[in-house]
Amino acid sequence: MGESVTFLRKRTLVSTKPVQPPCKIHQLSALDLMMEKHHLNIIHYYNTPLGLQLGELSTKIRDNLSETLSYFPVVMGRLTKDNINNDMGKWVIKCNDAGLRFVEAKAKGSVEEWLENLDDEKENMLVHWEDMCHVPYHWSTFYIKVTEFEEGGLALGLSCAHMITDSVCATLFLKAVTDILVNGRVSVPPFFHSLPRNNNNNRLLLLNLEKSHQNPNNYLINTYKSYLESPSPLTAKHYKTIALEFKDDMVQSCMNLAQLNGPTNDAYSPACIALIGLLWNCISRVKGMRHGLIDMSICSNMRKILGLDQGFFGNCMIYNKVYGNGTRVDDLMSSIKAIKDAIENVNKDDILELIEWLEHYNRDHSSSFVVDGDKLEFINLEDMDPYSNIFTQGYEPIRVSYYSESGVEKDKVLILPWRPNEGQLSKIVMITLPSDEVIKLCEDQHLTRYSPLILMDPKHK
Repeated sequence: MGESVTFLRKRTLVSTKPVQPPCKIHQLSALDLMMEKHHLNIIHYYNTPLGLQLGELSTKIRDNLSETLSYFPVVMGRLTKDNINNDMGKWVIKCNDAGLRFVEAKAKGSVEEWLENLDDEKENMLVHWEDMCHVPYHWSTFYIKVTEFEEGGLALGLSCAHMITDSVCATLFLKAVTDILVNGRVSVPPFFHSLPRNNNNNRLLLLNLEKSHQNPNNYLINTYKSYLESPSPLTAKHYKTIALEFKDDMVQSCMNLAQLNGPTNDAYSPACIALIGLLWNCISRVKGMRHGLIDMSICSNMRKILGLDQGFFGNCMIYNKVYGNGTRVDDLMSSIKAIKDAIENVNKDDILELIEWLEHYNRDHSSSFVVDGDKLEFINLEDMDPYSNIFTQGYEPIRVSYYSESGVEKDKVLILPWRPNEGQLSKIVMITLPSDEVIKLCEDQHLTRYSPLILMDPKHK
């Protein structure tokens, strides 16, 4: 398998318009800093446009990346410690035009053949990632890998430090690359401003409490405090990732059973809530839970709730804890109610309070703080639009895959959109579990009743 992808070359690409001196410093937010130990892997698969020879599209992407980077000085920057504004030294980005790493590779066969026989180990061959070196200032936080298939097709892989951005704006960066190639301009320019602040001065009283900084009335602060006090345990289990396709009618059937057809809020659609409830039940059952669901976290994009523009560049995903509370593993209605109750505990004011609390916590701790969700995480990425990242007319992505990686293996479910022509409710779900559990999940009768198509086989070797 290792010989099916051949490395060709690695370059460093810089902008066509270098950052002008003095070099600017980009401050990372509290939401950015807590993702220090995480990185993102994103793969978009394309058919090769007719008339292009092997290597031509890679060259076009490489040439257009340099122009795209002129909009994204942070992407070309390097991490350094800021000891001026903070005696403890927190990470900032120095926009020094150092560039991103660009890797070219080729693969045997066609992209269609690759997708027919796919697993997470093969997908890992389509991205390039290097862990932070001992001199972080020389380390690139962004990597693009372009793999062209000898018999047609292309995989565009992006790996980046999660501390710099989340999946939403990483996808917008890839869209900027395709926009430049097709239209010569970026349709959604990035904005590098700070997260919004709460203007209510009374809320500053919260930050002057005793060193515990507890606010029993803020559900989110208490949730994050529990994460900080109870880090995820290490595990020696072998994990696998699968991808399931839920067609429009499957999702509608699940929504009907859960009696979910009305609007929810700006972060979760009824379709997403129904799938989270279904999979929460199924995964709990696979894990042997009989007297209640396993506690879990849901994480979603809060840009709309905070009133941020579409091009906001940085992390804006918020974790929210959902308790099993003795809910039966076959009681979909009760699990849906628990999810909806947790969602209703999230509003703009509480998010702003959480951000201020995290900033205060960060100032009081000399070492980097990392907030992770529960051992089981659901990450909602349904509001992205990766299928609009079109290189040329008629050649949109035929598949996408997203991974959120960290140093700790954990149970994780990513809810992704599916191609628009597959139906408004259709979703791709990427599930990471211990290998024995992921096979049991595919055989779970409550899941198989919806007949999801397995796009990435857990049994593939």
